[in-house]
Amino acid sequence: MPVVYDLTSDTATQPTDDMFDLMKTASRGDDVFSQDESVHELEKYMADLLGHEAALFGTSGTMTNQLGLRCWLLHPPQSVLCDSRAHVHVYECGGIAYHSQAAVTPVVASNGLYLTKEDVEAHISTDTLCGAPTKVISLENTLNGTIMPIEEIARISKLARSRGIKMHLDGARLFEASQATGVSMKEYGQHFDSVSVCLSKGAGAPIGSILISDTTTIQHSRHLRKLMGGGWRQAGPLAKVALHCIQTIVPTMPQTHKLTRRLADGLTDLGFRLLIPCHTNMLFMDFKPLPSVAVLAEPLLAQGIKISSTPGATICRIVLHYQVTAEAVDCFLRVATDIAGKYKIVPALGDEDSAICSRSSSVASSVTDLSAAYPSVQ
Repeated sequence: MPVVYDLTSDTATQPTDDMFDLMKTASRGDDVFSQDESVHELEKYMADLLGHEAALFGTSGTMTNQLGLRCWLLHPPQSVLCDSRAHVHVYECGGIAYHSQAAVTPVVASNGLYLTKEDVEAHISTDTLCGAPTKVISLENTLNGTIMPIEEIARISKLARSRGIKMHLDGARLFEASQATGVSMKEYGQHFDSVSVCLSKGAGAPIGSILISDTTTIQHSRHLRKLMGGGWRQAGPLAKVALHCIQTIVPTMPQTHKLTRRLADGLTDLGFRLLIPCHTNMLFMDFKPLPSVAVLAEPLLAQGIKISSTPGATICRIVLHYQVTAEAVDCFLRVATDIAGKYKIVPALGDEDSAICSRSSSVASSVTDLSAAYPSVQ
């Protein structure tokens, strides 16, 4: 059966016919020369949304992250402090070293979920003869679907500013955090010097990401984008659709979060283990005592539902998005119920999510273990 629901990532959303129709109404200027009105409209909207002066439309989150960091990393020796699981550190091809000639200080979150001010302060590198001074603190929200509390972000930002350190946010899924908490994008944005927001994940746009910062920094990043080969010409149709998705799909994210929670509850009720608390649209499940995720993935695929299945792995990342329906979740749980019955899995007693929240999950803070769940985190 063809794949109807792809739960491997929220990048799996498919452009609709309405989106292609909307593209026809976009402006057709040359964005390399800043001549496209649809791109300008998107950039202004996002800059205003985050409370900054300007924005730059780019091809991918990796590009806008690396552009943002490069603008603050002027010359070595220098380093970036981030979570040990951060996308900018683990999944961007060593871009910080390649583009910015900077070292990375990866920090393990002591609570297993997100960095705290104390975690950060203990690892800031000072301007000593043998070290690479910390020039940027890069946070990620959400990270593995976990929301970083705005209070903790504010504490870290205050620390950074007292030390003259720039703050960058990988907000690939910042829309998810904002919709789940009610904290505005502007409130998040005020704590950072630059913010990267992906438009092709939960927002559902076909392609694109936005870097938001001050006017001078965005002008510099535009030059760097050209240097990296990222200048694009008639980008208006993509910008037009991206803005439409932000305005129409992002507000539906709480419904997706509710479905994700229902799937998490159903799977834990069957006796499978939730490794990280379910805050938004992402689940990390351990399907032991099944011999591997494939035991579940194969019958799901027969029903048109695709999940990640690395040979021999029992851990799986499951990601929902606006094109996943309640019927798909019901089907997933029916298949999982059948498999649990065949393997005589006994549900654990107690509230699993509460148990996880009360202790640090060794898996939550381990890049190696979670990476076994899927070949690439996007």
